[in-house]
Amino acid sequence: MSENGDLLSIEHLSVEFFTEDGAAKAVQDVSLKIRKGKTFALVGESGCGKSVTALSIMRLIPEPPGKITSGKIIFKGSDLLSLTEKQMRRIRGDKIAMVFQEPMTSLNPVYTVGEQIVEAIELHQKKTAEQAWADAVEMLQKVGIADPQQRVVEYPHQMSGGMRQRVMVAMAISCRPALLIADEPTTALDVTIQAQMLDLLDHLQKEIGMSILLITHDLGIVAERANEVAVMYASRIAEVAGSDALFAEPLHPYTQGLLKSLPRLGLSVKRLPTISGTVPDPLHFPAGCKFHPRCPIGCNDKRCQTVEPELRKVDWWGKDPTLQNCERYVACWYAPGYET
Repeated sequence: MSENGDLLSIEHLSVEFFTEDGAAKAVQDVSLKIRKGKTFALVGESGCGKSVTALSIMRLIPEPPGKITSGKIIFKGSDLLSLTEKQMRRIRGDKIAMVFQEPMTSLNPVYTVGEQIVEAIELHQKKTAEQAWADAVEMLQKVGIADPQQRVVEYPHQMSGGMRQRVMVAMAISCRPALLIADEPTTALDVTIQAQMLDLLDHLQKEIGMSILLITHDLGIVAERANEVAVMYASRIAEVAGSDALFAEPLHPYTQGLLKSLPRLGLSVKRLPTISGTVPDPLHFPAGCKFHPRCPIGCNDKRCQTVEPELRKVDWWGKDPTLQNCERYVACWYAPGYET
């Protein structure tokens, strides 16, 4: 993958969780790059390894039972996996920030939202308590919370779900990070608030110039907001492409199945297509391509059942030559251009 303008590069990352029943391979040989000032979406079914990948970037994998067993995470020239915990604390929340899935469990219920934002500011920036409080009020105002002077002294339980999510964003951007990881930022929000939250992230991205790693299972959001997309399945990356190319010409059978299952305006069908079967158990992944038991090709192909394809760059643009300005990667023996 191109290194021009890359802010963060994940190289062959693997993460396992060791249990009484064996080692669960949560992430295997994952490689991806996030460009400066762009939005990179990581999509896939629940349990495929999206959030574990994000937690690995932040070095927040609980050890034990989890362990990063191999790989590199290069951020601005430094391998985050080689840093000490003290060095990582200087980066975490300052240069790289994260908005977690559920704000009510991420915010401390016994501290006001202002105290929690101020803590992040004082930890990473040389500011007085008075300056930090002024910044906290400014951050709440920036994320669109009305009457920030009053809200800054309120507790999380006094706010709605949408407001708590905005507080999480305010806390994350308080130090103007280079990379914001947004893990399902619209979960449990109604459609109107979802749109407002995504518009807010777009606005802040342009204002601060930060990159965004957007973790979601909502392909509609991906189509509208992301510059590049990685599709993850059963701990591995199945396909990587520019957003336009992925939706115009998906190459992996799993990606094709996901897109076919999306409802479309004007399409009259009694029942949407589905991907047959279930996601495999990370303790007992199938041999070969992990998608082969659910794949219309792989379920009858011996090579798919025995040999796992690696993620490989392909030159395939289908019927639209305007898509040739982006790089494409896929892990499928039968993807167009895979073996040329």
